[in-house]
Amino acid sequence: MTDALWILLLGLLAVAALVAVRRRLPVLFWWLVGYPTVTLRVLTTYRATMDACGLTVPASAMRRATARMMGRQAAPVPPRRSLALPTGSGLVMRLRMAAGQAPEDFNAAADRLRHAWGAHAVHVRPTKPGRLELRLVGWDVLADVRPPRRRLRTEPLSLPLALREDGHWHIRDFHTVPHELILGATQSGKSVYLRNLLCGLAPQPVALAGIDCKWGVELAPFAPRLSALADTPDRANELLDALVEEMEARFRLIGLRSGAAPDTGLTSDVWGLPEKLRPVPVVVVVDEVAELFLAAGKDDEKRRDAMVTKLIRLAQLGRAAGIYLEVCGQRFGAELGKGATMLRAQLTGRVCHRVNDETSANMALGDIAQEAALAATSIPAERPGVAVVGDSSGGWSRVRSPHLTLDDAAEVCRETSGLVPELPRLDAFRPIAVQPAGPSSTTSAVPTARPVTE
Repeated sequence: MTDALWILLLGLLAVAALVAVRRRLPVLFWWLVGYPTVTLRVLTTYRATMDACGLTVPASAMRRATARMMGRQAAPVPPRRSLALPTGSGLVMRLRMAAGQAPEDFNAAADRLRHAWGAHAVHVRPTKPGRLELRLVGWDVLADVRPPRRRLRTEPLSLPLALREDGHWHIRDFHTVPHELILGATQSGKSVYLRNLLCGLAPQPVALAGIDCKWGVELAPFAPRLSALADTPDRANELLDALVEEMEARFRLIGLRSGAAPDTGLTSDVWGLPEKLRPVPVVVVVDEVAELFLAAGKDDEKRRDAMVTKLIRLAQLGRAAGIYLEVCGQRFGAELGKGATMLRAQLTGRVCHRVNDETSANMALGDIAQEAALAATSIPAERPGVAVVGDSSGGWSRVRSPHLTLDDAAEVCRETSGLVPELPRLDAFRPIAVQPAGPSSTTSAVPTARPVTE
């Protein structure tokens, strides 16, 4: 009896340890328990599951003839598969589709495959004609997102910003998607996404310019790393003038370089210039765009229309000049003024966090995929940071950014303040630190958007 009790106690302790590992170390639990269990289930039920999901084809004539000679009936043939290889969050199999099959057939059956094999999710990705990748995710990877432990191989102006639901990292590549629109309601995680973006760009040779018409409260903590900061609509209008002038000067440089000599390599953007002549890239962050475009009278409307026109010029021509836009807000549509819809069309990258209504989701993702807009409306309020990322190609995915506190983000900007590049046209908008007078002067400096020339 005593031995039985000891065995029972050890079994309970093992179960409790596995439960604790599953909650705190899901990757370790997957390698110890999840991967062997799911792999065994997939291997033993592969043919039957594919047949039940309608993903098999009739046997060939030779197989049917051979089966008749042996007095049996030829079974339907599933797609040929590779070994179930483990990944950091699940497993992956490569399938060779049979004649008449298409990736859409497997996408339609993904939910049934998930239930049949006991996986958290199943994702299908075509790799080449006739072949696709079937990726099983073992648990909800978006429940607790942390920065990648190993450094991902990225190029300049390319950085991992959020973890996708299939276990891969969403890479923000400004060369591929130069301009982006970020929408989300209050407390939806939009600010955390922006912090990860700024902290990822801070160590790179990039000029950062901010427009924050809420008196700079959102972007002021990053002031040590900013080359320019505008905190009122009037200052924003002047900053956009300076950015347009900078863009025009860069185009003149490209034109002069291309016509300098017959043997000079031709280029249509700054990335084709020699490195010593190449101007530094500029990333312009517009926070809460609705505040920028609010108009109380005709004078405000004229200023708003002028700023929209300048942003459209930057969006249409800025990529070739190395100037990129990140536009953030709770809503973005025609109600913001003349030309706002045209500007939104230029922002090919889309990130939509939890929104307050379906119209806002459609503004961000409706022209990409209606399914993406529906996915954005279903994001629960208790999971801030979850968003739907899409682009003009029609692809989309759920993602979640690692939590980054404002203090940690500000510290990164302070440590990289020495990397602020020289851009004379933006010197008048360089934020400075103002020490409060009186007994409270021992407190930390408060950044302001006043120019350094004052």
